[in-house]
Formats: sequence, structure tokens, C-alpha cells
Amino acid sequence: MVAPPAPTAPDDRRYFRQLLAGRDFACENDVARQMANFVYAVGDRVTGEALLVDPAYAPAELLDVLEADGMRCAGVLATHYHADHVGGSLAGWPIDGVAVLLEHLQVPVHVQRDELPWVVRGAGVSAADLVPHESGDRLAVGSLVVTLVHTPGHTPGSQCFLVDGALVSGDTLFLQGCGRTDLPGSDPVAMYDSLTSRLAQVPDGTIVYPGHQYAPEPSAPMGEVRRDNLCFRPGSAQEWLDMFAR
Repeated sequence: MVAPPAPTAPDDRRYFRQLLAGRDFACENDVARQMANFVYAVGDRVTGEALLVDPAYAPAELLDVLEADGMRCAGVLATHYHADHVGGSLAGWPIDGVAVLLEHLQVPVHVQRDELPWVVRGAGVSAADLVPHESGDRLAVGSLVVTLVHTPGHTPGSQCFLVDGALVSGDTLFLQGCGRTDLPGSDPVAMYDSLTSRLAQVPDGTIVYPGHQYAPEPSAPMGEVRRDNLCFRPGSAQEWLDMFAR
């Protein structure tokens, strides 16, 4: 099933799609429907180049979505190493991801440097397939510039992407809550710092696009998320750890 094109102004060359696994693609995949992952496509309509963010479950269908929109995949952005984002095994359930996508076409897979060994171990790719990055690195896709922001906590190399008034936040920040910090590689102290310091640069008007559909709405302005998300309520690191470290 190919998802309908995202609405856009006629003079808007930015290409941005938010696709829900189990609804917009991978519709027959029970795990996809249960996990409710978002995959994103960002690019330039004039050049036809696009980057796929966390292309898991049905990579070939995602390439079909791009083709139907007159776009082509120029690379992959990975928020973190978990199988529901880049492929691998999720509690014994196999999930197709970047390894399968690379069987269709060879493109760079951009990861945060600290996440590289974790992606290699879990996603079935080699280090040669991956391009490691530091926080603050920028990638150009046509005229669009994507800024990579290292936000450790959920995993050592979790990263978010700032692009043209949007924050693609992966599992670092949801509209309601934040990523778990009780998994391999997690660090609750680092998560607090990521939320309160590393993402402090994000203006209130930036639209947050999370890694999962864990709220009624699929996106919201950062100002509303800061106001309504309980993860921003504690007034100190210790208070945050007492409430959310688990």
C-alpha cells in the first residue's frame, strides 16, 4: 500500500513525509502495527533527492513511496540502533531495515559515531556501510540542510535531526514522555542532559516529529511539548531521576 502524498504548497520545494508503519506501509506486518513507528522522508522536490529516516519493516515499500512522489533515495538517517528503527531482531522477531534497503541500492547510512558499533551488531550491516557523525554535523540534500544533534540517553548515540523548522526526535523525545532508559546502552543522566540542555537550542515554534505514534496527534510545536510533557516538569536533575530513571 502506497501512502498518499503529503500536502504541500505549490512553491514549497521542501519534501517532507511522515509515514506510520502498519498503516501507511507494512500494513500486513503485525509487529509494525503494534510498534507504531514513524518513518520520515525529507528532501528537495527540485533535485528529487530524499533521505529516509529509520527505514524499518518494509524498505522496498518506502522506496516505492519515494518513486511515486518523483523522488529517489540519496541516503539514510538513523536515529539509533534499535531494530524497530534500523532493522534486526526485536525480541526474536526479525525486522527488515537498512541491510535490506542496501540490497536494493547502495546509499550512505548516517549514524552518530557512538552508535556505529551498536548498529553493526544489530542491523546486519558492516562498518563500511555506515558514515559516522559528530553532533552539529550538517548534511545537504538538494537545497535542504539537516543538522544532526547528538542526544544520548535512550542509547549512547541517539540523535535527532533539525530540518527547516522541524525536529525529527526519534526515541529521545515523544510528544508525551521520552525514550526508555533501562535498555542496553541507556543512561538516565545523559537523557536528562539531552532533554534539558542539548535540545534547549530548539525554538518553541519548531514542530516535533517523534519516532512513534504514542500520542493522539502525530506532531506538535516544541513549545507545547515543553509545556505539556511531564518529562520537562522536574526542576532538577535529581528530581528528574527520581521520577523517570527506571
